[in-house]
Amino acid sequence: MTYQKFHYSFRKSPFFQATQRHGCQGYDVYNHMYLPDYYNDPIDEYWALVNDVTLWDVSVERVVEITGPDASAFINTLTPRDLTKCAVGQGKYVLITAEDGGIVNDPVLSRIGENQWWLALADSDAGLWARGVAANSGLDVTVREPEVYPVQVQGPKSKDVMVALFGDSVLGIRYYWTMEADLDGIPVVICRTGWTGEVGYEVYLRDPSRGEELWNRIMEAGAPHNIRPIAPSDIRRVEAGILNYGSDMTIENNPFEVGLDRLVDLDQEADFIGKEALKRIKAEGVKRMLVGVEIHGDRLPEGNYDRWPVKRDGASIGRVTIAVYSPRLERNIGYAWVPIEYSGLGTKLTLETPEGETTATVVEKPFVDAKKKIPAS
Repeated sequence: MTYQKFHYSFRKSPFFQATQRHGCQGYDVYNHMYLPDYYNDPIDEYWALVNDVTLWDVSVERVVEITGPDASAFINTLTPRDLTKCAVGQGKYVLITAEDGGIVNDPVLSRIGENQWWLALADSDAGLWARGVAANSGLDVTVREPEVYPVQVQGPKSKDVMVALFGDSVLGIRYYWTMEADLDGIPVVICRTGWTGEVGYEVYLRDPSRGEELWNRIMEAGAPHNIRPIAPSDIRRVEAGILNYGSDMTIENNPFEVGLDRLVDLDQEADFIGKEALKRIKAEGVKRMLVGVEIHGDRLPEGNYDRWPVKRDGASIGRVTIAVYSPRLERNIGYAWVPIEYSGLGTKLTLETPEGETTATVVEKPFVDAKKKIPAS
């Protein structure tokens, strides 16, 4: 399966040549950059992630940096999560919301310095959104896209690889905290996060001329632990209840509809964008929800991204956003948008697939490790 075709208006990461050398056979486009999409069998890659350790080029997580004397005040206007107690070196999963409460992006935020914040973005032009807000804020801030390019080291053996590279000090990084480091002159920021629900790290390269060196050093350190480069695993992220901006949710959705209420602090002092709208939405209640579903029937093929209609009593009431087969659970799972009255656990639904109708049941998500004990371990 090879479908390499490159368009020169899209950016290539500092690790692009390394991904080709290791057999990447296809790329997606994400934040105007090439994202490795397919090396080999996704099931094989899934088991490598779950059992050993994997390396991902995720430079497409474009970093927007916010600095200046008013950087902290400004960041608190962008997100409904109260960041006044976010310490230097700490990270948070946050939402950026629009004036109507819609989700603009769901980045991982890191406080790199006293007045230096990073937003590692999902697929959207939220950096332009931040620039527009800054231009009209009256605050003394600078918003820019620095030369920062992350890779992810993910899997149960990732700690062994990181210790081999950076020493025992890396073991002191708590879940969603960061550490600045230097690997023989290669400047990086290490963040204890990832898009997997497994133990993992993101390594943010600060000098793009050293991309090949960093990649090779990680592969060498990981060789005793069966490291292999893979594409982002949709199977594992769905198991973990992780959402994909642009497919599972968009600016048309608000945090309460997608179950991210915990990221909205309506009682905080900051007057963030969308605050009044979100207060109203919470008071009125939502009319639809993104739910987890167990899909009955034969094992689903890989690479299914069709938005199947969801039916109830013969009428179309929603759609599936993603459906995958979980090798660990040995069943088909996914997400679906449904009216609030059909969002209760145990609700039976009908899905209209290309092969015909099948049934599904609304179940709790995350499907695996609901308390996030694995990545925090």
